[in-house]
Amino acid sequence: MKKISLIALSGVLMIGGAYAGFQQGNNTQRGGFVGGPETIVTVSQVKEMRDDTPVIIQGNILQRMGNEKYLFQDSTGSITVEIDDDDWRGLTVTPNDTVKLMGEVDAGLFNTEIDIESIQIVPVVNAQ
Repeated sequence: MKKISLIALSGVLMIGGAYAGFQQGNNTQRGGFVGGPETIVTVSQVKEMRDDTPVIIQGNILQRMGNEKYLFQDSTGSITVEIDDDDWRGLTVTPNDTVKLMGEVDAGLFNTEIDIESIQIVPVVNAQ
């Protein structure tokens, strides 16, 4: 009986270790489905949304406001967004760049922010 328990315990430990190694080695960007309708909301709409609502906004990051906090603006207003350092993924953005930010609403008691998970620069389209 002790042998069976020992074998079972060894198997569980090996599987857990393999899973942890797989997770740690998976630091590359992963792809996913692209396509379908994408609903971009405005800052004024975000301010009326419930906490944890997923959102996509488009506009400009105007300035850094502190540790991982930035001022974002679109045609309807401005809002604070929180972008973790690792979410930039090497991207450099200026106030002149139009960006698309994906994240979720962080509605607090006195103010609303957006916790950003993904950033994309929107390419400039030249109409000629």
